[in-house]
Amino acid sequence: MSTVVQYILSGLAIGGIYALVALGFHIMWSSAKAVNFAHGDTLMIGGLLAVYFLAAGLPLALACLLAILVGGLFGVVLERIAVRPFLGQHGSVGWMLTTIAIGIMVESVATIQTQGYALPLPSPGIASSIQILGAGVYPQELAIPVVALIAMFGLRLLQHHTLIGRAMRAVAHNGAAASLMGINVFRVVAFSFALAGLLGAAAGVLVAPVVQASSTMGVLPGLKGFAVAIIGGITSAPGVVVAGLAYGVMEKFVEGYISSAAREIVGFSVMILTLLVFPQGLFGKREVMKV
Repeated sequence: MSTVVQYILSGLAIGGIYALVALGFHIMWSSAKAVNFAHGDTLMIGGLLAVYFLAAGLPLALACLLAILVGGLFGVVLERIAVRPFLGQHGSVGWMLTTIAIGIMVESVATIQTQGYALPLPSPGIASSIQILGAGVYPQELAIPVVALIAMFGLRLLQHHTLIGRAMRAVAHNGAAASLMGINVFRVVAFSFALAGLLGAAAGVLVAPVVQASSTMGVLPGLKGFAVAIIGGITSAPGVVVAGLAYGVMEKFVEGYISSAAREIVGFSVMILTLLVFPQGLFGKREVMKV
């Protein structure tokens, strides 16, 4: 029984990271019908900058907050130079190559800066583990899925009860019509990428104390976060969060009962099979284009 609980709790922790990253993909796709394929590197930016800000003498809370804000700024800058130039070109997917290229460059800079070493981020959340039904888990790990759920509900409140949130929904529904109604579409898209960047950097800050911060820490979470967004349905915020948590739990059971080598095989096989049966994802809605 304790083994099963251990797998579930550990899976929810890593699944929460996937969910936060996937939620960022959902936000970007909803507003721009484009995503930042360097989004995983936003996670790395958050984790590494928190370490460096802490080393510079800032309090842990302030260091983490500044790192998250820089992640949001990274999202804005990347949208402006790598995504926006291609949004007006019908059928263009240039944003794919540019965001991937920038991600590789950012990762290379981080590798040079850290010399390839992983850096610890001290946190009171990993000072000691707690026991739940015989399973040992850090409070830091328990906080990750909770933050993912809070982010999901917070996004819903933002979209339904604020002016910028309503503008985001309008742009997601019909960008051209929203522009005719006086909404600055480019500003809304930039805000969406900033919000996604904040979530990505927050994921990095949350997971860095558990796995240590490194230049490559965002590669797999970024890829799996996108896979989770596709599985859950990239148009559904609750869908991507539920899919992220479930994906993380599935991974831990595969690791425990088969092997860590089989984890990626099973995970991406599930993604392929899901899309064959549900082309829009488990919770996604079919998008109809009117011409």
